[in-house]
Amino acid sequence: MELREILSVFNKIAPNTYAEGWDNVGLLVGREEKQVHKIMVALDPSSAVIEQAIQENVDLLITHHPLIFSGIKSVTSGHFITNRIVQLLQKDIAYYAMHTNFDKCHMAGLVGKRLGLTDCQVLELEEDKNCGIGIAGKIEKAVSLKEFAIDVKAKMELDSIQVFGEPDREIQCIAIVPGSGKDYVKQALLLGADVLLTGDLGHHNGLDALEQGLALLDGGHYGLEKVFVPYMTEVCQKEFGLPVVAAKEEAPFWVV
Repeated sequence: MELREILSVFNKIAPNTYAEGWDNVGLLVGREEKQVHKIMVALDPSSAVIEQAIQENVDLLITHHPLIFSGIKSVTSGHFITNRIVQLLQKDIAYYAMHTNFDKCHMAGLVGKRLGLTDCQVLELEEDKNCGIGIAGKIEKAVSLKEFAIDVKAKMELDSIQVFGEPDREIQCIAIVPGSGKDYVKQALLLGADVLLTGDLGHHNGLDALEQGLALLDGGHYGLEKVFVPYMTEVCQKEFGLPVVAAKEEAPFWVV
Protein backbone atom coordinates (compact mmCIF):
# COMPACT_ATOMS: atom_id res chain seq x y z
CA MET A 1 0.00 0.00 0.00
CA GLU A 2 1.28 3.46 -0.85
CA LEU A 3 2.09 5.64 2.16
CA ARG A 4 -0.01 8.56 0.92
CA GLU A 5 -3.13 6.33 1.18
CA ILE A 6 -2.30 5.56 4.81
CA LEU A 7 -1.66 9.22 5.59
CA SER A 8 -5.11 10.09 4.26
CA VAL A 9 -6.70 7.70 6.77
CA PHE A 10 -4.57 9.02 9.65
CA ASN A 11 -5.65 12.56 8.86
CA LYS A 12 -9.29 11.49 9.21
CA ILE A 13 -8.65 9.69 12.51
CA ALA A 14 -6.87 12.72 14.01
CA PRO A 15 -6.70 15.69 11.59
CA ASN A 16 -3.31 17.38 11.61
CA THR A 17 -5.05 20.76 11.67
CA TYR A 18 -6.29 19.96 15.20
CA ALA A 19 -2.73 19.98 16.59
CA GLU A 20 -1.59 22.88 18.78
CA GLY A 21 0.46 25.59 17.06
CA TRP A 22 3.62 24.66 18.98
CA ASP A 23 3.27 20.98 18.08
CA ASN A 24 4.84 19.06 15.19
CA VAL A 25 2.70 16.27 13.72
CA GLY A 26 2.24 14.36 10.49
CA LEU A 27 4.85 12.78 8.24
CA LEU A 28 8.20 13.89 9.68
CA VAL A 29 10.51 11.50 7.85
CA GLY A 30 10.04 9.69 4.54
CA ARG A 31 8.39 9.70 1.11
CA GLU A 32 4.64 9.75 0.49
CA GLU A 33 5.09 7.50 -2.57
CA LYS A 34 6.81 4.80 -0.51
CA GLN A 35 5.22 1.35 -0.47
CA VAL A 36 4.31 0.18 3.04
CA HIS A 37 4.18 -3.52 3.87
CA LYS A 38 4.66 -3.49 7.64
CA ILE A 39 3.88 -0.93 10.37
CA MET A 40 5.10 -0.38 13.93
CA VAL A 41 3.34 1.65 16.64
CA ALA A 42 5.02 3.21 19.71
CA LEU A 43 4.42 5.94 22.25
CA ASP A 44 7.89 7.50 22.00
CA PRO A 45 10.45 7.46 19.15
CA SER A 46 13.30 6.43 21.46
CA SER A 47 16.56 4.89 20.28
CA ALA A 48 15.31 1.50 21.50
CA VAL A 49 12.11 1.89 19.46
CA ILE A 50 14.06 2.87 16.34
CA GLU A 51 16.29 -0.19 16.85
CA GLN A 52 13.24 -2.45 17.17
CA ALA A 53 11.72 -0.93 14.03
CA ILE A 54 14.92 -1.73 12.13
CA GLN A 55 15.03 -5.27 13.50
CA GLU A 56 11.37 -5.83 12.64
CA ASN A 57 12.04 -4.55 9.11
CA VAL A 58 9.04 -2.18 9.16
CA ASP A 59 8.33 0.43 6.50
CA LEU A 60 6.41 2.88 8.70
CA LEU A 61 6.81 3.90 12.34
CA ILE A 62 3.96 5.75 14.08
CA THR A 63 4.40 7.40 17.48
CA HIS A 64 2.41 9.69 19.71
CA HIS A 65 5.23 11.98 20.84
CA PRO A 66 7.12 13.59 17.92
CA LEU A 67 10.82 12.99 17.39
CA ILE A 68 11.27 16.51 15.99
CA PHE A 69 9.87 19.44 18.01
CA SER A 70 12.10 22.46 17.47
CA GLY A 71 14.22 23.62 14.53
CA ILE A 72 17.14 21.43 13.46
CA LYS A 73 20.16 23.00 11.78
CA SER A 74 21.89 19.76 10.82
CA VAL A 75 21.04 16.06 10.60
CA THR A 76 24.07 13.99 11.57
CA SER A 77 24.84 10.84 13.49
CA GLY A 78 26.67 12.89 16.11
CA HIS A 79 23.54 14.08 17.93
CA PHE A 80 21.30 11.71 19.89
CA ILE A 81 18.10 13.04 18.26
CA THR A 82 19.22 13.53 14.66
CA ASN A 83 21.03 10.18 14.74
CA ARG A 84 17.59 8.56 14.95
CA ILE A 85 16.56 10.45 11.80
CA VAL A 86 19.73 9.24 10.07
CA GLN A 87 18.90 5.64 11.03
CA LEU A 88 15.33 5.95 9.74
CA LEU A 89 16.51 7.39 6.44
CA GLN A 90 19.24 4.76 6.04
CA LYS A 91 16.68 1.98 6.40
CA ASP A 92 14.01 3.84 4.39
CA ILE A 93 11.56 3.80 7.31
CA ALA A 94 8.91 6.48 7.10
CA TYR A 95 8.00 8.17 10.37
CA TYR A 96 4.66 9.72 11.39
CA ALA A 97 3.63 11.49 14.62
CA MET A 98 0.12 12.17 15.92
CA HIS A 99 0.32 14.15 19.15
CA THR A 100 -2.04 16.92 20.34
CA ASN A 101 -4.34 16.19 17.41
CA PHE A 102 -4.73 12.64 18.77
CA ASP A 103 -5.09 13.99 22.32
CA LYS A 104 -8.06 16.10 21.26
CA CYS A 105 -9.75 13.36 19.27
CA HIS A 106 -9.15 10.20 21.29
CA MET A 107 -6.72 10.03 24.21
CA ALA A 108 -8.90 11.00 27.19
CA GLY A 109 -11.82 9.02 25.78
CA LEU A 110 -9.70 5.87 25.59
CA VAL A 111 -8.75 6.20 29.26
CA GLY A 112 -12.34 7.00 30.20
CA LYS A 113 -13.56 3.91 28.40
CA ARG A 114 -11.18 1.71 30.37
CA LEU A 115 -12.47 3.22 33.59
CA GLY A 116 -16.14 2.87 32.62
CA LEU A 117 -17.04 6.57 32.48
CA THR A 118 -20.43 7.60 31.10
CA ASP A 119 -22.11 10.92 30.26
CA CYS A 120 -18.76 12.33 29.14
CA GLN A 121 -18.22 15.95 28.16
CA VAL A 122 -15.12 17.53 26.63
CA LEU A 123 -13.17 19.44 29.26
CA GLU A 124 -11.85 22.15 26.93
CA LEU A 125 -13.85 22.14 23.70
CA GLU A 126 -12.13 23.27 20.50
CA GLU A 127 -13.94 26.11 18.77
CA ASP A 128 -16.18 24.83 15.95
CA LYS A 129 -15.15 21.21 16.68
CA ASN A 130 -16.76 18.40 18.61
CA CYS A 131 -13.53 17.52 20.40
CA GLY A 132 -10.84 18.98 22.61
CA ILE A 133 -8.47 18.34 25.49
CA GLY A 134 -9.71 16.08 28.31
CA ILE A 135 -13.09 14.76 29.36
CA ALA A 136 -15.29 14.70 32.44
CA GLY A 137 -17.73 11.89 33.11
CA LYS A 138 -19.24 9.72 35.82
CA ILE A 139 -18.55 6.26 37.15
CA GLU A 140 -21.58 4.02 37.87
CA LYS A 141 -21.68 4.67 41.61
CA ALA A 142 -19.83 6.85 44.08
CA VAL A 143 -16.74 5.30 45.70
CA SER A 144 -14.00 6.48 48.01
CA LEU A 145 -10.98 8.20 46.51
CA LYS A 146 -8.82 5.29 47.68
CA GLU A 147 -11.08 2.73 45.99
CA PHE A 148 -11.03 4.70 42.76
CA ALA A 149 -7.23 5.08 42.86
CA ILE A 150 -6.86 1.31 43.30
CA ASP A 151 -9.25 0.73 40.37
CA VAL A 152 -7.30 3.15 38.14
CA LYS A 153 -4.01 1.48 39.07
CA ALA A 154 -5.39 -1.94 38.10
CA LYS A 155 -7.24 -0.98 34.90
CA MET A 156 -4.43 1.23 33.58
CA GLU A 157 -1.82 -1.35 34.62
CA LEU A 158 0.26 1.11 36.63
CA ASP A 159 3.09 0.30 39.02
CA SER A 160 2.03 3.17 41.27
CA ILE A 161 -0.28 6.16 41.43
CA GLN A 162 0.08 9.39 43.43
CA VAL A 163 -3.02 10.62 45.25
CA PHE A 164 -3.82 14.12 46.54
CA GLY A 165 -6.90 14.04 48.76
CA GLU A 166 -8.45 12.27 51.74
CA PRO A 167 -8.66 8.48 51.13
CA ASP A 168 -12.29 8.21 52.25
CA ARG A 169 -13.52 11.20 50.23
CA GLU A 170 -16.56 10.21 48.12
CA ILE A 171 -16.18 10.74 44.38
CA GLN A 172 -18.24 10.03 41.29
CA CYS A 173 -17.52 12.71 38.67
CA ILE A 174 -14.10 12.18 37.10
CA ALA A 175 -12.06 14.54 34.91
CA ILE A 176 -9.30 13.02 32.78
CA VAL A 177 -6.41 14.75 31.01
CA PRO A 178 -3.79 12.16 29.97
CA GLY A 179 -0.24 13.47 29.71
CA SER A 180 0.31 16.77 31.50
CA GLY A 181 -2.94 18.24 32.83
CA LYS A 182 -1.98 20.39 35.79
CA ASP A 183 -3.42 23.47 34.05
CA TYR A 184 -6.93 22.01 33.78
CA VAL A 185 -8.05 22.27 37.40
CA LYS A 186 -10.39 25.18 36.67
CA GLN A 187 -12.06 23.37 33.75
CA ALA A 188 -12.49 20.22 35.85
CA LEU A 189 -14.17 22.18 38.64
CA LEU A 190 -16.47 23.96 36.18
CA LEU A 191 -17.82 20.58 35.03
CA GLY A 192 -18.34 19.44 38.61
CA ALA A 193 -15.48 16.97 38.85
CA ASP A 194 -14.56 15.49 42.22
CA VAL A 195 -11.15 14.35 41.03
CA LEU A 196 -8.79 15.02 38.12
CA LEU A 197 -6.77 12.09 36.74
CA THR A 198 -3.67 13.24 34.89
CA GLY A 199 0.14 13.16 34.94
CA ASP A 200 3.21 15.31 35.56
CA LEU A 201 1.83 16.82 38.76
CA GLY A 202 3.98 18.72 41.24
CA HIS A 203 3.70 19.35 44.97
CA HIS A 204 2.11 22.79 44.60
CA ASN A 205 -0.32 21.59 41.91
CA GLY A 206 -1.70 19.09 44.41
CA LEU A 207 -1.97 21.55 47.29
CA ASP A 208 -3.60 24.25 45.15
CA ALA A 209 -6.18 21.84 43.72
CA LEU A 210 -7.12 20.55 47.17
CA GLU A 211 -7.64 24.12 48.39
CA GLN A 212 -10.21 24.51 45.60
CA GLY A 213 -11.99 21.28 46.46
CA LEU A 214 -10.55 19.01 43.76
CA ALA A 215 -8.71 15.76 44.45
CA LEU A 216 -5.90 14.75 42.07
CA LEU A 217 -4.55 11.45 40.82
CA ASP A 218 -1.18 11.31 39.05
CA GLY A 219 -0.97 8.18 36.92
CA GLY A 220 2.10 9.44 35.09
CA HIS A 221 2.52 10.85 31.61
CA TYR A 222 3.53 7.46 30.21
CA GLY A 223 1.09 5.53 32.40
CA LEU A 224 -2.03 7.12 30.92
CA GLU A 225 -0.91 7.78 27.34
CA LYS A 226 0.36 4.26 26.65
CA VAL A 227 -3.22 3.41 25.55
CA PHE A 228 -2.18 4.99 22.23
CA VAL A 229 -0.22 1.88 21.26
CA PRO A 230 -2.93 -0.84 21.45
CA TYR A 231 -5.52 1.52 19.96
CA MET A 232 -3.47 2.52 16.92
CA THR A 233 -2.20 -1.04 16.47
CA GLU A 234 -5.79 -2.24 16.17
CA VAL A 235 -6.77 0.67 13.90
CA CYS A 236 -3.91 -0.05 11.49
CA GLN A 237 -4.72 -3.76 11.40
CA LYS A 238 -8.37 -3.09 10.59
CA GLU A 239 -7.87 -0.20 8.15
CA PHE A 240 -4.92 -1.50 6.12
CA GLY A 241 -4.82 -5.28 6.53
CA LEU A 242 -1.05 -5.12 6.97
CA PRO A 243 1.20 -6.71 9.62
CA VAL A 244 1.43 -4.31 12.59
CA VAL A 245 3.97 -4.53 15.41
CA ALA A 246 3.52 -2.88 18.80
CA ALA A 247 6.68 -1.52 20.39
CA LYS A 248 7.86 -3.34 23.50
CA GLU A 249 6.07 -1.71 26.42
CA GLU A 250 8.60 -0.30 28.85
CA ALA A 251 8.15 2.64 31.22
CA PRO A 252 11.01 5.17 31.05
CA PHE A 253 11.50 4.88 34.83
CA TRP A 254 11.13 2.37 37.64
CA VAL A 255 9.70 2.68 41.13
CA VAL A 256 11.43 1.47 44.31
